[in-house]
Amino acid sequence: MAKLESTMKNMVLSLSMIALVASGLLGGVYALTKGPIDQATKNDKEKAIKAVLPDKSAVVGNPEEVTLPDYADPFVIYPATVNGELVGAAVETYDKNGYGGTLKVMVGLKLDGTVSDYSILETSETPGLGAKAEDWFRAKGDIRGKNPATSKFTPTKDGGDIDAITASTITSRAFLTSVQKAYEAFLKYQNK
Repeated sequence: MAKLESTMKNMVLSLSMIALVASGLLGGVYALTKGPIDQATKNDKEKAIKAVLPDKSAVVGNPEEVTLPDYADPFVIYPATVNGELVGAAVETYDKNGYGGTLKVMVGLKLDGTVSDYSILETSETPGLGAKAEDWFRAKGDIRGKNPATSKFTPTKDGGDIDAITASTITSRAFLTSVQKAYEAFLKYQNK
């Protein structure tokens, strides 16, 4: 194969061909992995819903979206019933003010608003600090069994009732805010 002359036209042509092939490969990889990634995300969400429900024998109803003031994206309520009677819900909640951005959480709430459990769905927090929120709020700052109506779901550093993650106050605030918003969305759902 003959070597092309080093001209502007040939360089632009070569770079364009390389960019076209690379973008085609990236598009192909995206198309191949999108389905499995979406399925894995769906499976994780379903597991989280079952894990946080206040009654493990509850039947999960159709999800309903609830909007709150100052929040553009809706909160998703997965009502939980036993023998047709509402016993609580799993609430897909979020806060966009985490240290690494948006923090998405699935929160289980009993009928009175008490937190039964939670599962972090998505986080970009710092490994070793904010990323340990899942375990921290089950151990040192345990929120399970607490009710946002009777406890201040803010870090003690801010005058609240919950111990924050050491050196990770921003993540703690975002996590606790997301739980508080789950409670507010569930109240709105109950009062509709």
